[in-house]
Amino acid sequence: MKKSIVITGIAIADAVEESFIGDILIEDGKIIRAVKSIDVQADIRIEAAGKNWTAFPGFIDVHIHGAAGYDAMDATSEALSGIAGALPKEGTTSFLATTMTQSDSAISAALQNIQKFSAQEGQAELLGVHLEGPFISAKRAGAQPIEHIAEASYPLFRKWQKLSGNQIRLVTLAPETKNGMVFTRRLTDDGVIASIGHSDATLEEVQTAVRSGASHVTHLYNQMSPFHHRNPGVVGAALMEEGLMVEIIADFIHSHPASVQMAFRQKGADRLMLITDAMRAKGLPPGVYDLGGQDVQVTKKDARLADGTLAGSILTMDTAVRNVQSITGCSVNELVAMTSANAAKELGLANKGHLQDGADADVAILDDNFNVQLTICRGTIAYTKE
Repeated sequence: MKKSIVITGIAIADAVEESFIGDILIEDGKIIRAVKSIDVQADIRIEAAGKNWTAFPGFIDVHIHGAAGYDAMDATSEALSGIAGALPKEGTTSFLATTMTQSDSAISAALQNIQKFSAQEGQAELLGVHLEGPFISAKRAGAQPIEHIAEASYPLFRKWQKLSGNQIRLVTLAPETKNGMVFTRRLTDDGVIASIGHSDATLEEVQTAVRSGASHVTHLYNQMSPFHHRNPGVVGAALMEEGLMVEIIADFIHSHPASVQMAFRQKGADRLMLITDAMRAKGLPPGVYDLGGQDVQVTKKDARLADGTLAGSILTMDTAVRNVQSITGCSVNELVAMTSANAAKELGLANKGHLQDGADADVAILDDNFNVQLTICRGTIAYTKE
């Protein structure tokens, strides 16, 4: 049986309701009560009064390939466990394991491995799969190996979905490619989020994709047709189409700070989602690391292929929070929306993205500089700052 936890005198943040100073009682992996004052005994008591700490719903990263030397494409339980164990340090309590453009056999092995995996206590929860590729545009491949790009195929997707145990929740695709629009509709009919990414689509093609059910955009600005005043491209469509949820990598390398600020102003906090798109080198020293069979040179700030192409990031979610808040001045409520509530809503997870009674006890406690002090995953303390 999990130990009960009470957190006292802490600011409790929410995407919709106003934050307030109060107490949180956690039992059996759930939030029992989050109110202004609780007089109760618990196995663990965390006193936050006077520390300027805020309790956020645990961050949800819907686009992450790896961390701590591991990658979802390694197709081993050790790799998934390593990623899940590393993420609480940055306040992330759940994630979508993200694949990349590879051969059928490599993707199949990764999905079968994910199907068998279950996070242990004190690890971030694996919520499912983000299938990034191989149904993308060769013109916007980025670090996705061109030789493995494939035409959109619903039968192939169904095979992979079965291998994953129906855990593919989000698919990045280029809707303008052959079969792309029909595939988008089939995904949507299956309840899978169709995301426009690694795409050379025009504004009009994106609008057609939206009518076919596309509702998400993968890492805004990166590897998509750019904005031009006579051809707004995917970037223009992403900013203009109100129904699109938009991911952004706020490391100020993938996107200029002003571009991040523009996305925030145009989309608003309720349509923006902070992601890391991190690769296996996150949390490790600079050096050469593998990404899909390609050597990636990792420095203290970025990860690039030999030709200079960005190859994922080494961004952490808490750094993304600090970066976005520093340039937008957004509220704590807006940060909650962008780090967990939007993802929870999009994925249909009623028990995540908030700290109300009955929610999963996924909590990230941050100080007033947005540094993670403590993380709780499903009622277990997973990280404490030394």
